[in-house]
Amino acid sequence: MTDSTSALLDNFFADLPDTPAPIYARLKQAIAHKVASGQWQANQRVPSEAEWVKALNVSRMTVNRALRELTAEGVLTRQQGLGTFVAQKKAHSALFEVHNIAEEVASRGAVYRAEQLQLSRGKATVEEAVTLGVRTNHEIFRSVILHFENDLPIQLEERSVNAELAPAYAEQDFTRQTPYVYLMQAAPMTEGEHLVEAVLPNARECELLQVTANEPCLQIKRRTWSGAKIVTAARLLHPGSRFQLFGHFSR
Repeated sequence: MTDSTSALLDNFFADLPDTPAPIYARLKQAIAHKVASGQWQANQRVPSEAEWVKALNVSRMTVNRALRELTAEGVLTRQQGLGTFVAQKKAHSALFEVHNIAEEVASRGAVYRAEQLQLSRGKATVEEAVTLGVRTNHEIFRSVILHFENDLPIQLEERSVNAELAPAYAEQDFTRQTPYVYLMQAAPMTEGEHLVEAVLPNARECELLQVTANEPCLQIKRRTWSGAKIVTAARLLHPGSRFQLFGHFSR
C-alpha cells in the first residue's frame, strides 16, 4: 500500500456512517460523500478491493458490491489493469428546456469553444421540407458545429434553418456565438420538441467526437417554433460517457 493510499484510508474512517445499515451501504455512502464534497477529485485513484478489505476487515464481496454499485451510478470508474478512480462529472443539459450550450459549459466552471465545420445556404430536400414544414426547394441554411468543453468534444450539432425566418444566419460566426443566441434574437422560440435515443456513431462522428465505434452516443433531434412556423431542426449528438440529460417535473 502506498503512503498516499494509506493517508487516504486514514482520513476516510471519520466519514464512515455509524448506522445499523449494511457495511457495503455505509461504505458507498462515505465514498459518495468524499466525491460529492470535492475531497476526492476526478481521476483520483481510490484504494483497491484488497486495500479496502484489509483496512476495514470486511469481506471482499462487501467491498466489491459497494464499488460495483458506485461504478454503475457513475461515481467511480474502473479501468482494467489500472484500478478504480473517481469518475469525471458528466456534462448535462436540461431535458425539458432549451439552453445556450456555451452558458451551460461556463456554469460548470469549464472553458467553451466551438469549431464551425459547415455553414451554407441551399434548397430544402424532401426530407428537410417535411421536417421544417416548408415546400421542397424552399431556401434553408445548413450548419455543422462541434462544441467543446475544456477542449474535449461534447456535442456535434447538425442544423437546418428556415432562411425566411432567420435571414442572416449564414452571416454569423458561430465560433464567437452559438446558433441559440442568434436564433433567439431573430425568431424567439415559443415551442419546441425533443426526440431522444441512443445510437452508435459512424466513422466520421467517431473521429470528430473522439470516441470509439462501439461507444453509444446520446442523440437528440430537436425542432423549435416561433409562433406557428418551425424555425429550425437540429440533430445533437453527444458521447454517452461525457453527457447526460436532466429533467425535473412535478404533478
